[in-house]
Amino acid sequence: MNNQTNILIVEDDTSIALLLQYNLSKKGYKVDVADGYAAALTYLHQHTYSALILDWNLPGGTGIDLCRYIRSQASLSSIAVIMLTARGEECDEVSAFDVGVDDYITKPFSIDTLLLRLKAVLRRSHVEIKAHQAHLQFEDVVFNEAEHRVYRGQRILNLGPTEYKILGYFVRNPKKVFSREELLNAVWGENLNVEIRTVDVHILRLRKELNAAGERDIIRTIRSAGYALDVQ
Repeated sequence: MNNQTNILIVEDDTSIALLLQYNLSKKGYKVDVADGYAAALTYLHQHTYSALILDWNLPGGTGIDLCRYIRSQASLSSIAVIMLTARGEECDEVSAFDVGVDDYITKPFSIDTLLLRLKAVLRRSHVEIKAHQAHLQFEDVVFNEAEHRVYRGQRILNLGPTEYKILGYFVRNPKKVFSREELLNAVWGENLNVEIRTVDVHILRLRKELNAAGERDIIRTIRSAGYALDVQ
């Protein structure tokens, strides 16, 4: 396992936390341990994790509350969450999945089974992240890199290669203002002898296709500054 895969264990039972930490470290994971809700929040905001192994009952809060918080934060929402708890009722499991856990394991547990299920949720999470990265959206414009297509609402846009590159640059940096020089360097390259007004020509073509069905213009012109993908 790649030793850059960081795992956070949130568990107040020291013996269980040490058991998990030892076995995960043997498999090459980098492991941190938080013994309560507040400590977990501190770790989450100071480090980047691929997965959490999370107890339900914690000092200062619950695993349910923590998972709900994680799923509400854009910077944390891709973390895989395994709930590891003594609560074995079906209603508890349903509640956990409702707030977004990826797997639910009851205590007592097999460490070998937990390791296999952790590997599975990490694999699923990796696939989902790759799919998300290939599928970018701003307002009703969907930029699908996997298909090399752009949609606005139900329409497939007919973009030339340069307009496609410009829009791709915009959707990766929504609402950020780019000067014509920045767009020129990003799309055409710094060493090409292309006139600055070429940017305006291609922005005009991009706007024409984006707004072909009378939609509102989402490319904002900022006088003396440049352009941004933004709602006017």
